[in-house]
Amino acid sequence: MSILCQTTARQENQAAGLLRIATLPGHRGYGSVIHYRGFLVIQTVSTTPFNDQKPGTSGLRKKVKIFQQPRYAENFIQSVFDSLDGFAGQTLVLGGDGRYLNREVIQIAMKMAAANGFGRVLVGQGGILSTPAASNLIRKAGAFGGLVLSASHNPGGPDEDFGIKYNVSNGGPAPEKVTDAIHARTLEIDSYRIIDAPDVDLDSIGISQLGDMTVEVVDPVALYAELMESLFDFPAIKALIAGGFTLSFDSMSAVTGPYATEIFEKRLGAPAGTVQNGTPLPDFGHHHPDPNLVHAKQLYDRMMASDAPDFGAASDGDGDRNLIIGRHSYVTPSDSLAVLAANAHLAPGYAAGLKGIARSMPTSGAADRVAEKLGIPLYETPTGWKFFGNLLDAGMATICGEESAGTGSDHVREKDGIWAVLLWLNILAVRKQSVVDIMAEHWATYGRNYYARHDYEAIAKDKADALMAALRDKLTTLPGMVNSGGTIKAADDFAYTDPTDQSVSKNQGVRVLFEDGSRVVMRLSGTGTEGATLRVYIERYMGVDGDLGLETGDALAPLIAAAQEVADIAGYTGMDKPSVIT
Repeated sequence: MSILCQTTARQENQAAGLLRIATLPGHRGYGSVIHYRGFLVIQTVSTTPFNDQKPGTSGLRKKVKIFQQPRYAENFIQSVFDSLDGFAGQTLVLGGDGRYLNREVIQIAMKMAAANGFGRVLVGQGGILSTPAASNLIRKAGAFGGLVLSASHNPGGPDEDFGIKYNVSNGGPAPEKVTDAIHARTLEIDSYRIIDAPDVDLDSIGISQLGDMTVEVVDPVALYAELMESLFDFPAIKALIAGGFTLSFDSMSAVTGPYATEIFEKRLGAPAGTVQNGTPLPDFGHHHPDPNLVHAKQLYDRMMASDAPDFGAASDGDGDRNLIIGRHSYVTPSDSLAVLAANAHLAPGYAAGLKGIARSMPTSGAADRVAEKLGIPLYETPTGWKFFGNLLDAGMATICGEESAGTGSDHVREKDGIWAVLLWLNILAVRKQSVVDIMAEHWATYGRNYYARHDYEAIAKDKADALMAALRDKLTTLPGMVNSGGTIKAADDFAYTDPTDQSVSKNQGVRVLFEDGSRVVMRLSGTGTEGATLRVYIERYMGVDGDLGLETGDALAPLIAAAQEVADIAGYTGMDKPSVIT
């Protein structure tokens, strides 16, 4: 049996007369050292690395059964702590989206935080904290950082997905230098620290102790709702609703239910029942909590009916994504970002104007034209909200967005689903127009970016990697080629130099650019837990004098064919059509 002990810790505790060491059998062949410090019992448990704990764009995501392996969650959490400096006595924020395994891992994380020297943990009641609410709490509390337990829009349940993400002190996802350090530590970790203590009561708001560490169970909604009320004209929105404006919000049995009920029904006066699927469930009620036209079809059908509400919206598993649908009018995430940026000045929190707009590279260029008209910078970044953090902290951007249904601003350092819905409601309350009319006026002013994303899911990783490798190999030969999409003007593999710190991120997605301004982008997603997902982004711009009323599929048909011709998607994947089109 392996017995581990740090000599310096032994010497310090022996000098204080507080340490007795006992060895106990470790589970499945692993041993531990027990430190008794007063009533605090710290175990240093020997372990061996797992080779699959590399964080993706939003932390570590795996199937629940993988996280349930002995030492798996503990190894990753300890690797996070081992990669940080200066947190002794500091505050850690902790919470998640309520999915299966959320409560169990929260208890582990709290006990490990106490053993590793944190002074305080703030945890959402019931273990609940939406991702934007966690970001806000980190910022408001001056916390050292936070652990957000979520797999975002991925399904939940005993056979589905779980995830852990570390957020830094600005409230945003850990930058690459931190996640790289975490990954390196996961490959060499040999022990983790945890205290032996009863579980904390997560359902009662109040303060308790885990050894020397204070645990404060907080209302997960109140502070976030107050932030929203400070940004938007709640009286105007309330008057809009009181005047007969109807809305429907689908929380998809995920984390935003309590937030939406408090804000839309209690503070803004929407009728009871406005919030659908409002109780967070560990398996999301067997929903796939991804707010797109496939998984939120119930909402889409409601909004396309003859008696549809004026406005419909949905959010995802952890509350950071959104779906916007007006009566008989679906709004793409890229168009939503552009409309929000063009009209943000109508909300009190943004009346002074925007400092800049940032979008991920695969997001359509609709926001670029808004930035140009406003005379402000437009930043094109890789996919992943963490790339926006530096721009927001530097005061270079105010509103950010991704085509994957994430929009947000400098109020937190995460994308924020309810924030996007409230800004839309604020715009509707001031302009007193329908979503259809607002979109028509926007396209008449800026032109229209016809846009779609085709996802090919659960591809064998070797086949997905081979497709991308072959595509990259032919980049230099593509310019000048003519195919169904027209003449290819340029092709590259997107690289980004952060303007705030000059850090470089390479291989962020292959871009095929056509002479008429159209483009096809292909990249592998980092958010899945099974196989690989190929995302194909297809965009065609039509100026104000062009046909702005085409069906999206018709407008993009030549480019869809061009993507197949360039990359031989069917040949590599065996799939003749995408799994999901959004």
